[in-house]
Amino acid sequence: MFILLISIHGLIRGQNLELGRDADTGGQTKYVLELTKALARQPEVARVDLVTRRIVDPAVSDDYANPVEILTENARIIRIDAGPEEYLPKESLWPYLDTFADNLFTWLQQQERQPDVLHSHYADAGYVGARLTRATGIPLVHTGHSLGRDKFRRLLGLGLSLEKIEDSYHIQDRVAAEEETLSTSSLIITSTRNEIEDQYELYDYYPPERMKVIPPGTDLQQFYPPRPGEHLEDRPRLSPFLHDPAKPMILALSRPDQRKNIITLVEAYGESEPLRRVANLVIVAGNRDDLRELAEQTQAVFTDLLITIDCYDLYGQVAIPKHHSSEDVPLLYRRASASRGVFINPALTEPFGLTLLEAAASGLPVVATENGGPVDILANCRNGLLVDPLNKEAIAESLLRILEDQALWHEFSANGIRHVAMHYSWDAHASSYLESIQPLIVSRPALAIPPAAQVIPRNRDRAIVTAIDNTLLGDAEALREFIQTVRQQRRRFVFGIATGRRLDSVLQILKRYGIPTPDVLITSLGTEIVYSAQLISDLAWTYHIDHLWTPRVMRRILESVPGLRPQPKSEQSRFKASYYYDAAVAPPIHEIQSLLRQQELSVNATLSFGQYLDIIPERASKGQALRFVASQWGIPLDHILVTGGSGGDDDMLRGNTLGVVVANRHQEELSDLSGSERVYFAQRAHAGGILEAIDHYQFFSAGSLSS
Repeated sequence: MFILLISIHGLIRGQNLELGRDADTGGQTKYVLELTKALARQPEVARVDLVTRRIVDPAVSDDYANPVEILTENARIIRIDAGPEEYLPKESLWPYLDTFADNLFTWLQQQERQPDVLHSHYADAGYVGARLTRATGIPLVHTGHSLGRDKFRRLLGLGLSLEKIEDSYHIQDRVAAEEETLSTSSLIITSTRNEIEDQYELYDYYPPERMKVIPPGTDLQQFYPPRPGEHLEDRPRLSPFLHDPAKPMILALSRPDQRKNIITLVEAYGESEPLRRVANLVIVAGNRDDLRELAEQTQAVFTDLLITIDCYDLYGQVAIPKHHSSEDVPLLYRRASASRGVFINPALTEPFGLTLLEAAASGLPVVATENGGPVDILANCRNGLLVDPLNKEAIAESLLRILEDQALWHEFSANGIRHVAMHYSWDAHASSYLESIQPLIVSRPALAIPPAAQVIPRNRDRAIVTAIDNTLLGDAEALREFIQTVRQQRRRFVFGIATGRRLDSVLQILKRYGIPTPDVLITSLGTEIVYSAQLISDLAWTYHIDHLWTPRVMRRILESVPGLRPQPKSEQSRFKASYYYDAAVAPPIHEIQSLLRQQELSVNATLSFGQYLDIIPERASKGQALRFVASQWGIPLDHILVTGGSGGDDDMLRGNTLGVVVANRHQEELSDLSGSERVYFAQRAHAGGILEAIDHYQFFSAGSLSS
């Protein structure tokens, strides 16, 4: 097998992971790296590539700028450019994910072999994976790690306003991406049963039959109990913080993130005199040099932490080391275990909890949040206690119970060592993983090569693809000027039309207005590709988009929706169901999409010109058809000028294409693209806007589009 893993955010490298550096460099980065290595060890696997974002930033290591990093003989990290070169938090990556998807698609085309499976991690990678599986037909596997709807629910519970949540976390983008990923994935891998029953159940598209629990593993060569006579170094140095370093250690290890609930832990410790008497508290929360230089949210966590320590006068009893390396982490667990201490994860919610496995393998009993993955881990390992993370008294009582009952401590320690090896090894995870994805791997037809008559001359290294209604048409004088430009430059570029209209309607318009015959016609909103010299339909595209298309079921569901009325048969086609949309009566488009997803229908729903609703297969759209044609003809996307004027043109304009939105009263449907550096909003309307964009991009200037 060839498996491609996608994990976009955070800092990922083969050695010395900077765990806890920030909110994006935590358990997920370690998970995907260990999964890559574990899969590469399996005899059934020929190649594993872990794809992430390339970062060139003096503020981080040069390691993250290497396009390729070799992990093992058959495993690599591949870094793909997208957006600014500097390191960005995941909440800032959304505008660049279409570019990432286009660049990764181009990279895939250059490979001698295509992957058998794509596996996306987290919502941002799911967004990219959904686009790639639609473009290639390669099955998509997804792991959420944490979910937007569950996070939204818990942030509201903390008292945050809707505006603050959206501004900080871009929850709407995230949830929309997760819904799309769920509807596109062939398999969802979760770490716990809780994720399926309590978190994924919150989504419109909820297919539990396509979900599989495969708990991650832990490296038993790295995490093990303290050995007799082993010298345990004071690394990172804790003794300068503590009056009595020999006391048992309560160890908390996490990112400095509000959701990790460290402040509540410190309050529980500070308010319990018996707990302070019997144990020290050690908090390892990432690395820092100067608190004043940290990100605002991280700085706020440390500020609250220091204030709380001061409030309870915990000096000499609490250690908060400034630095630690990944090599220090196993040593910390063994030091805590040797002190007869306890590991605690007090997070508000924990999707899984890799640190709990590491602690268990080190012989360290645990106290953990009762929300999320720890429920399954402690049920399997029987090595600790679950606790309400908001109940300070319960936290203190649970810690004291283990610290003061030596028989219980030894029982939990032995159980953890034994059961983590039984249930949570990486080789067992990889074996179960491969067994689960095997049914997805089927022979797929290769992307068809265009008929010989349609192979374009080599000197045509660029293309113009335009919509028709309210884009190309509407200004007779500008249209005549555009037609003249097409005829003058015809030997230099490919000319294409992409429209929601049916083929017969497009041909009539071309004839009526004297528009030169395009090289390719993308019609019926991207559900049909026709090479127009001989009107040859691309049957491979037809076969590709027929995936999971059930129009009768979809039409039956929409019959009862108010404000929708089927358009005439002349506007319908095999892969496009078209409705008139009455905005005064009909529900918003996102509610219609939710209704279809609740019925487990994988479709694209598009509203154009404020009054036309089109439902097409999930693999079809103008943008996906355009990328299919571009890949067949070998034209780079950044050599294609794409013009549009309504919502139906949205995904044509995203990513690496050179986009232009012509001025018309429906351009607000594309307002989300206004921040994109590759989308030009023209001052002129209709064909005049296209001519304006040709000048803006210097489209026909010699060398202007050189890659």
